[in-house]
Amino acid sequence: MNPEQRVTEIERRLQAAFSPTSLQVIDESHKHIGHEGAKDGRGHFKVVIAAPAFAGMSPIARHRAVYDAMGELMQTDIHALSIDAG
Repeated sequence: MNPEQRVTEIERRLQAAFSPTSLQVIDESHKHIGHEGAKDGRGHFKVVIAAPAFAGMSPIARHRAVYDAMGELMQTDIHALSIDAG
């Protein structure tokens, strides 16, 4: 997957899982060029998401839910995922 496809797929999965009221997915891979973790070609992303589905969840539960929504992308396309979920 190219970087634009990755962002689109992350957005699609988050929309499907949480029906967010706001969602921003930022590809920050360019900040990590040359880092050990960037050598495998997977990307670094930041997610800012707000969704009613997160009501009553602890921050760690929100993060786990977002990681679960990413599924296999965490092994194939995402090296690092920064999450701001509310």
